[in-house]
Amino acid sequence: MSVTEIRKKSSPQETGSGMERFNAIKSGTNVAYSTLFILLAILCVIPVIFVIIISFSSEASIGKVGYSFVPAEWSTDAYDYVWHLRNSRGMPTIVLAFLTSIGLTVVGTLIGLTLISTMGYVLSRRSFKLRGIYTTLIFIPMIFNGGLLSTYVVNTQLLGMKNTYWALIFPLACSSFYVIIMRTFFQTTVPDEIIESGKMDGASQLRIFVQLVLPISLPAIATIALFLTFAYWNDWYQASLYIESKMHDLFPLQYVLVNIEKNISYLANNDFAMSANTTVLPSETMRMAIVVIAVVPIMFSYPFFQKYFISGLTIGAVKG
Repeated sequence: MSVTEIRKKSSPQETGSGMERFNAIKSGTNVAYSTLFILLAILCVIPVIFVIIISFSSEASIGKVGYSFVPAEWSTDAYDYVWHLRNSRGMPTIVLAFLTSIGLTVVGTLIGLTLISTMGYVLSRRSFKLRGIYTTLIFIPMIFNGGLLSTYVVNTQLLGMKNTYWALIFPLACSSFYVIIMRTFFQTTVPDEIIESGKMDGASQLRIFVQLVLPISLPAIATIALFLTFAYWNDWYQASLYIESKMHDLFPLQYVLVNIEKNISYLANNDFAMSANTTVLPSETMRMAIVVIAVVPIMFSYPFFQKYFISGLTIGAVKG
């Protein structure tokens, strides 16, 4: 009898026993779940589409019929207003801020992943004698911190990062919470047999970490990378603390968009400014355009990380 015939006879599909039968879902239940998930997906997508439509509506249309999926008049005034904002050198402010945010997000995410993953791996090794002390030191900032004043003094006076890109990168690069997550993941998911096999082959700790541990840790790495990407892309608070108003070239996208929205709101609510300005400011559509500019680019990063979620689950295994 061949191996194929043996597998067919012992297959759970043939015998109707085992976990396969236990996990089986009826066709009616499958249709119900699929319908539910499709409806939930539609409910998540519709607000995004609605915001995009409003951002391309005219201000007069919103004043006449309100928010609508079919505006009375289409317009790109909100995007034109943002595009024609220029800095002292004549460059579009939004373009420079967009490039700045991309650079900060890429560099900050790479630095953060390096710090968090290496620190988590070291703390997960039982052979590291000081792991208890360092774990306690890392855990303390999750409960207590030095406060805003001391953080500002350290970053500006001691480290001298004021009005630099590093002031926008390092404060968000390492989180105690993410370190604890990586440490727990390495302890529970990475088998000790893999580490021992690397040592038997004469590999250094760095080589073991890069070539053996990281390939089977892609789900955790991708998750932390996704969180860091969102944090850097959506951050404007660090710029308000460490970047002076005259340093226009250092402003990230979110900080620029927040300032644009504040200026539009001020002009729209100030009678004197509105009387001096004969044009109609796109205050309502501008808010939606700001949301689109801020949200849509970062939406395309999720499929990139999703690919690593899937591939990371199938890479690496301990075979005995």
